[in-house]
Amino acid sequence: MTTNYDVIIIGSGAGGGTLACHLAPSGKNILVLERGDWLKREKENWDVEEVFIKNRYVPKETWYDKTGKPFQPGLHYFVGGATKMFGAALYRLRKEDFGALKHYDGISPAWPIGYEDMEPYYTKAEQMYQVRGARGEDPTEPPSSAPYPFPAVSHEPRIQQLHDDLARAGYHPFHAPCGVMLNEKNAPFSVCIRCKDCDGFPCLVHAKSDAEVLAMRPALKYPNVTLLTNAKVVKLKTNATGNVVTEVEVERSGEKETYRGDIAVVSAGAANSAKLLLLSANEKHPNGLANGSDQVGRNYMYHNSMAVLAISKEPNPTVFQKTLGLNDFYFGMNDFRYPMGNIQMVGKSQGPMYRGEKPIEAGLAPMFALDEVAKHAVDFWLSTEDLPMPENRVTLEKDGNIKLSYTPNNQTAKQKLYDKLKSMLNHLGMHPDHLIPRNLYMKNEIGIGGVAHQAGTCRFGKDPKTSVLDVECKAHELDNLYVVDTSFFPSIGAVNPALTAMANALRVGDHLLDRIK
Repeated sequence: MTTNYDVIIIGSGAGGGTLACHLAPSGKNILVLERGDWLKREKENWDVEEVFIKNRYVPKETWYDKTGKPFQPGLHYFVGGATKMFGAALYRLRKEDFGALKHYDGISPAWPIGYEDMEPYYTKAEQMYQVRGARGEDPTEPPSSAPYPFPAVSHEPRIQQLHDDLARAGYHPFHAPCGVMLNEKNAPFSVCIRCKDCDGFPCLVHAKSDAEVLAMRPALKYPNVTLLTNAKVVKLKTNATGNVVTEVEVERSGEKETYRGDIAVVSAGAANSAKLLLLSANEKHPNGLANGSDQVGRNYMYHNSMAVLAISKEPNPTVFQKTLGLNDFYFGMNDFRYPMGNIQMVGKSQGPMYRGEKPIEAGLAPMFALDEVAKHAVDFWLSTEDLPMPENRVTLEKDGNIKLSYTPNNQTAKQKLYDKLKSMLNHLGMHPDHLIPRNLYMKNEIGIGGVAHQAGTCRFGKDPKTSVLDVECKAHELDNLYVVDTSFFPSIGAVNPALTAMANALRVGDHLLDRIK
């Protein structure tokens, strides 16, 4: 087996997998190194207890918080990366997110490229990932050069009623952009069966638009693409002058292996990509590879997110609930002139997800017994932008594991979004007193361990003093090192980051195709 490649890609998720697929037709020799394995298709994929309570697909890994307290991060190491478990909400950032935005707690910085630079790649990414959606419903929607490739996923009756109630109240609900391969017009030929086990679950029938199904599998049809699984990259080595990555060191089956490539691309997730660069410190890069700016690991963001449950006055028999979004407060409202963020539906909560905590029981009884809660639950996901703070950062503990120092910011905007939703409930056929944070009754809290939207640890920019990567996502200090996961984000906006990572991988891919011709 050759150990010399034109391009070595570390990670096979939204960034790495997309890039591999984009480069595959070039005929160049491409190696993808994935620390996980193929996610096994098994009936437990759709078992609520196995997935949500027993954490079947979460690795036993220890990180530390800023006080040194250990925690288990909600990571997923598989071919396809974190997209194997994502809710498949594929939003574009708003046009304004690419510029400097004044928030309650400070400034969300401008990107070194504009929305118009990313737009053609958003369109390509939506086509590649078969996004279902409807243009023109969301007033904050940025301009687009093409319609969605597939019509929006329809609302089920209770969500259609919610949509109608919101519209009647003067708001602008829209069909959320969904990455599920559902063919409603021709159900017998639909890959997606519109089940309840989607958001947070692996898809047993491969109907989710994840990076395994729509990027890595197509890439591997090309004989010039090689994928090694269970291959954990532990170090990047450079030449004597420190300006070129020459070797990628891998732990596989208990052995050390070394691979050489002309170009190295890191796409291991924002925290692990930063970790790899820090672990790769050498004489020429004493503080970590590409870290002359001291920015590697800094500016970690993961959204101020809150999953909340409202109690509907009538039953909510919805199966696939994640079809509606609301951005009316994305940039604020009349009495709060700062951005607040995005409201969208989250996967429908199910009985076994409840832990039956006493405070919840006391809070809801006698109105509903706990087993009735799931029947009447309408579940929302609230996302507010967290701002990049240098002290919110990834460093390494003495045992080599990640220390994630994070202090929340922009909490006032998050609270305003929650309060606003709560004030609307009565008009939406729900009990106004019951808007319950889902982490009170579900095992998985969206505390520091909820790393699904992690971003920002290797920001890109024009100034090598204040950024890690240049505008093409190449490290300022190395001629052949690129980073294409969400690490490059200078700010995170308030929508799910996956589509932006996919679009950027295509953008960087075009640059690399020119380079390796």
